[in-house]
Amino acid sequence: MPMSLNTLSRTLRRPGKQHGFSLIELMIVVIVLGILAAIVVPSYQQYIRQSHRGVAKADLVEYAQRAERYYSVNNTYSGFALPSKVSPREGGTTRYAITFDGKASSFTLTATPQGNQTKDSCGTLSVDQANRKTASGTVSDCW
Repeated sequence: MPMSLNTLSRTLRRPGKQHGFSLIELMIVVIVLGILAAIVVPSYQQYIRQSHRGVAKADLVEYAQRAERYYSVNNTYSGFALPSKVSPREGGTTRYAITFDGKASSFTLTATPQGNQTKDSCGTLSVDQANRKTASGTVSDCW
């Protein structure tokens, strides 16, 4: 025998039975999400800064190789021009300014952090003609 609509309605809605979330439960969820965000966001930002540093390191190494090729043809580093003075060179927000200081028999390539990248613990990165790598932070952590 089919249930009447009235009986079905009473069965589904039990008097005194709560539907949905209470305000306390909702606030607990909001607090938990806030704590998670406070932990996760700084880690994520550090990871992003690390990836930008990786791009700058790759640019420095590539430019050092180009400078060596220039030296093998011209027997001097002076006169070598950087293909790009920023990193990333593909465009977008500049994360590092790249400079080249070339002399007759030596050079230093330096990547100086810009904008939000200045919060990176490694700071300025450098490489020279002997492939000596330096950083404002700990070299083993940064290179």
